[in-house]
Amino acid sequence: MKPVKILYEGGEGEIVEKKSRFIATVRPVETEEEALAFIAEMKKKYWNATHNCSAFVIGENQNLQRCSDDGEPQGTAGRPMLDVLLGEEIHNLAVVVTRYFGGTLLGTGGLVRAYSKAVQEGLKHCVIIEKQQGFLLKMNTDYNGVGKIQYILGKRKIQITSSEYAADVTLEALVPEEELAKVKEEITEATSGRTIYREEIPALYAFVDGEPLIF
Repeated sequence: MKPVKILYEGGEGEIVEKKSRFIATVRPVETEEEALAFIAEMKKKYWNATHNCSAFVIGENQNLQRCSDDGEPQGTAGRPMLDVLLGEEIHNLAVVVTRYFGGTLLGTGGLVRAYSKAVQEGLKHCVIIEKQQGFLLKMNTDYNGVGKIQYILGKRKIQITSSEYAADVTLEALVPEEELAKVKEEITEATSGRTIYREEIPALYAFVDGEPLIF
């Protein structure tokens, strides 16, 4: 499984183009029903807006895709919004861009740019994480081996998630699936075989502000 970008925490961003306000609200969704309920919620919240255009992408392969121009000229709002989501390769999210007309027509190209830019602004205020397949590797070593293990993992940007110091040292690290065999080989060689691998637990994980999140 290759790493998958998902929306961990939604957000809101706003731009102004020729006095028209474009408010982008982004939210994580798991199903089409959730996406449609969110869109309905935004239409109710911004009931007096000129348009509430929407787009959503669901599924690990982005297999479910929908968009709506909500009264804007065909292809000038929903599709450009969807293209931004697909281009960013983010999964399981929906976005509604609310427009309050400012009195000046933007033209086809102007609308495409404005709706695309609004989605990009909304995404800037979200928390996006990268979910990947790996293993929670638990190992024991002596005190001489700790620095060597830390160096090997640090070089590969693999984070130690837990450490316990007693008669020997117990370490846990989240290791990407494709790196597990090589990491163990390097650690075994560097510690002259004095590292014992206690557990290798399959894990789907990501990091949020440097902290591990296991699904």
